[in-house]
Amino acid sequence: MYAKFFKRIIDFILALVGIVVLSPLLLILTILGAIFMGGNPFFTQERPGLHEKIFKLIKFRTMDNRKDADGNLLPDEVRLNKYGRFLRASSLDELPELFNILVGQMAIIGPRPLLVRYLPRYNEEQRHRHDVRPGLTGYAQAHGRNSVTWEEKFAMDVWYVNNVSLAVDLQIIVDTVKTVIKRDGISSETSATMEEFMGTEAEENK
Repeated sequence: MYAKFFKRIIDFILALVGIVVLSPLLLILTILGAIFMGGNPFFTQERPGLHEKIFKLIKFRTMDNRKDADGNLLPDEVRLNKYGRFLRASSLDELPELFNILVGQMAIIGPRPLLVRYLPRYNEEQRHRHDVRPGLTGYAQAHGRNSVTWEEKFAMDVWYVNNVSLAVDLQIIVDTVKTVIKRDGISSETSATMEEFMGTEAEENK
């Protein structure tokens, strides 16, 4: 009952309240983003949502558009400037997703929406992460974030899908706050963000 009905109502109410209460902060971050990113402060990208339906996710940009002499974007660790690192460490870059939650494309708690090109790379079990709406934060984000492997992250996503409840959601919120305060797992061990997921079978055959 909670997962099918009450969760969506709670998400809508919290997103609406969050947008109203945080509107001054959203305005300030929009202005700062335009300054530090040299233009559009928002990052939008198509992501798969509930039942793999594609929607357009919106975030604050954390990387600028600096390019090399050939016109190619510089590596993530170069374009991720100090302001962008602050947004990621504090998770403030995720705040615009409240609008995705408001319209029903996302939830407060759920597996994070990843790249569309990952869809054919999931195995049968991993695909179940799309059986619920993607979240602003989730079980994997509160238990390792980008410091765990893709397989560990997807296993936690599927565990959440199979165990979603109000009690679990409340505990994830508490754990997420702790993670943000401690700034745990912002980057992987080998990248400023997170390495691309190439598929579990491909990784096992390496």
